[in-house]
Amino acid sequence: MARTLRVLAWTMGIACVAIGLLHMAAGNAAIPGAGDAGATIDSFGRFMGAVFAGYGLAWLWAVRQTPVPAVTVRLLAGVFLLGGLSRVLSIAMEGRPDGFQVVLMVIELGLPPVYFWLADAEERALRARA
Repeated sequence: MARTLRVLAWTMGIACVAIGLLHMAAGNAAIPGAGDAGATIDSFGRFMGAVFAGYGLAWLWAVRQTPVPAVTVRLLAGVFLLGGLSRVLSIAMEGRPDGFQVVLMVIELGLPPVYFWLADAEERALRARA
């Protein structure tokens, strides 16, 4: 389970940095269904891309620790879960978005419980060896 945690954390970090950089570089073009949403949404999207890249760097920092800190994994997974819950709120308030956004929401709601479950896997494995 410790290896699974590390693989998932590395994957999350790299994916979030890449997605964040894409949003910074492409602006509205990186948002499915946004089309020409204008300068305000472009500015917001590029800013949030930088934040998301930073979020990915936090995952990469965490996975480079030995052991991977369970508290950090739970915190980062909780932030991801809040993002998914925010999409649920958006659907309730504004209606269904582009289908790709729905797929992202499913990932954002489904992956955090896995991280919560695996969060202390490496810490447990190291204690068991001692």
